[in-house]
Amino acid sequence: MTNKSNKLVVLGAGWLGHALCVSAQKADWQVQGTHRTDIHEFDFERQFTLEDGQLRHQVDLQDAYWVCAIPPRSRHSESNYPETLTAALKLSKELNAKGFLLCSSTGVYDQEPGVYSESSDISCTNERQIKLYEAEEQVLEQDGKILRLAGLLGPNREPGRFVAGKELNTSSEQVVNMVHQQDVINAIFAVIEHWQVGQNIYNVVNPAHPKKAEYYAMKCQQHGGEMPTFTGTDSAERKILGSAIEALGFSYQHGI
Repeated sequence: MTNKSNKLVVLGAGWLGHALCVSAQKADWQVQGTHRTDIHEFDFERQFTLEDGQLRHQVDLQDAYWVCAIPPRSRHSESNYPETLTAALKLSKELNAKGFLLCSSTGVYDQEPGVYSESSDISCTNERQIKLYEAEEQVLEQDGKILRLAGLLGPNREPGRFVAGKELNTSSEQVVNMVHQQDVINAIFAVIEHWQVGQNIYNVVNPAHPKKAEYYAMKCQQHGGEMPTFTGTDSAERKILGSAIEALGFSYQHGI
């Protein structure tokens, strides 16, 4: 991670965004990370919220890279995610942002079995796909870039805990598409550092794709949780490839 572009605005300083802010600060970047309130626990926190269509914010970093790390499926994003993204893109332009990077999701790909890469067609046959795709298009139209993140794990977010005892609407024979928080952070910096030469869209998915039955059995055993049950019967794999970003010199360092 170099310090040639040392300003970063993180929209949504939650589980992923907060860790990104901390990593950037440790590398001597100027950082502002947003919350919806003006009550702040950390020096990098700034308010950014839409109320009745009016933007209230404390973001003022000029010439920064922007990363939108608001989870596409969060309660906040369900309510006004498109409007928040529009407001962020507008403000980033006013502050002469060097680039805008959206953390999207591999959920934008079809749910049908197959192997998916950045060039795969997207059918937009369900509401979630449509929302993700429209958000991506909004950013790409402003010359931004997209990271499609697989299922996230890391500190305080262990798969063995959040699936324990649950009924999963999938087959035990399906493979997992997961990635560690720190690998996502490293991927974000890799894209920023190669902004002018990189692709517009990258998947960020660990190259290991164990079957769900094996993976969750191991995770539940590690954390003393009850195995989930699987209601699906489809044995054909749905696998997302995350190797294209390795052309930037990035490599996956953390297991899933």
